[in-house]
Amino acid sequence: MQTIETQIIDINGCPVNTLQGGDTSKPTLFFLHGKAFQAETWQELGTLEAAINAGFSVIAVDLPGFGKTPEANLAPETIISQLMQNTDVKKIILVGPSMGGKIALEFSLAHPDCITGLILIGAVGVEENIDQLHELPESTLIVWGENDQISDPANGRLLKERIPGATLVTFQGAKHPCYLEQPDLWHKTLFDFAATA
Repeated sequence: MQTIETQIIDINGCPVNTLQGGDTSKPTLFFLHGKAFQAETWQELGTLEAAINAGFSVIAVDLPGFGKTPEANLAPETIISQLMQNTDVKKIILVGPSMGGKIALEFSLAHPDCITGLILIGAVGVEENIDQLHELPESTLIVWGENDQISDPANGRLLKERIPGATLVTFQGAKHPCYLEQPDLWHKTLFDFAATA
């Protein structure tokens, strides 16, 4: 059983809840979450433990107003940057589902030097950033549920078209939180990609 520790990190006066584990000398998977979820979702799904077993270190964060992090007027970009500084991590593979996908996408555009890989799952905010999508890293994995009713699967195809070198994986028969519906496929897809990012 891998040790995953809860760590509360003070960022500009806000106690931000995180789950962290693994050997910090290994590549770091940094997990955001969707609007109905939190850092613990990744732990309950087994993703954090599986990631450590696969040779990664992990950071999962509760954004302000979610999970165990209180409401705060803190930009998600600030939280990611500060957590990287706090943990002395220089580069991350950033994972963002839904709302977290928009945050991950926009952080990657603003801080390309911090990203070794980007994983977008049913991301929202794609069309808002359409003019910059080509600037996202080649090492981008796009994951979508075939029957996503929240973020149109056409957004996944748009990302694939606009990002040179990106990979698109569609989960057949799955809805918006496809990673929750098909965790075995999600973990295989995640680690196959992350191993080469």
